[in-house]
Amino acid sequence: MKTLVIGGLLVLLLCAATPGHTTEHPREDWKTIVRDSPYWVSQGVYDNITTIRRWVLTESGYCSDQDRHILYDIRGRFIGYMDDGDTREATQAELNRTRQTLAGRGQVDAWAKGDKGETGYPFALACRQPHVNLTESVARYLGTIPSELIWGTWDDLVIGTAVTPVSLHESLALVYTKRLEQQRLNLPPELHRYLAGQLLVESGGQQRAHSAAGAKGILQLSPSALSDCGIAPRAHWHRLAQIDCALKLMSQNARNLRPAFDERFGHLPESKRNRLFTLLLIQAYHGGVGRVNALLTDEELARPAAYFAENQATFTSGDIAFGLIFHNLGRNRLGLASLYYVADVQLATEALCNSARLRETDFCQ
Repeated sequence: MKTLVIGGLLVLLLCAATPGHTTEHPREDWKTIVRDSPYWVSQGVYDNITTIRRWVLTESGYCSDQDRHILYDIRGRFIGYMDDGDTREATQAELNRTRQTLAGRGQVDAWAKGDKGETGYPFALACRQPHVNLTESVARYLGTIPSELIWGTWDDLVIGTAVTPVSLHESLALVYTKRLEQQRLNLPPELHRYLAGQLLVESGGQQRAHSAAGAKGILQLSPSALSDCGIAPRAHWHRLAQIDCALKLMSQNARNLRPAFDERFGHLPESKRNRLFTLLLIQAYHGGVGRVNALLTDEELARPAAYFAENQATFTSGDIAFGLIFHNLGRNRLGLASLYYVADVQLATEALCNSARLRETDFCQ
């Protein structure tokens, strides 16, 4: 067997085996493990998932060696890691053996085999995967790389000059302030900060970033989204146009989501309510506002929302946002990537606000 490190002294014993249930044999479907888990397990899940994603994005902690997989439980808690095999098939076989070992030691109370294109349990996260270089991306966004400074016009916006170009940060702030003054936006107070984090995650601030699915530019907007914003193809890569369009789409998503959100979570304290709404808007940008709306309104999908709304005092905003997704994994095309995206945006936003230039500014308060 390749190197396997169990949480051991690093973490508490996560859960005892369920009486009468043997961990020797795997569950047929990992989704049954999710379905059987009580809603309270989402306590702490936001911070836990964000921690393991930090290891991936910064190539630190248990991902200081990238040829590894991290294993974690239904609460997002790290329970061990293993070295990768020489091939994907060997790695998958080793993961399944590791899952069985973890279950046998009582680290989890059930396990399920993973396979190509099929999630297993305990969940596994590869350290080696595409991700933004946060240090370089922050430098590009803040304009400390001179070649990344910009100037120009878009619609009624004028940014910098050829002699005094400005950073992406200054550009985003100007577009946001202008549209706010024009009463064209109705967004939570901290949303613009997280949009900056999304910009880093989506493209690393690279103007010509593009995806296999056809998304373009610094905010990875689809041709249909750019068209909805009235942006001609020749301007699809225009950075001011991208920022303006993303803010417009976010505001539209907020209008569409607000009625169901207020009905479900309108009783939350204001700061907690705003924070949760911001996280759901980030999720909507990634997976579509209709899918997020269904988590609040659909008879089956909204059961977790009903529980979290009634018991909100025992959960953070992040835990609620992640709990809505987690307890519906495998339904309505919801997967772990939905959680990873929001965690990555959180980490990118933190990286910006930890920078010397932004740390003490109103932008990060």
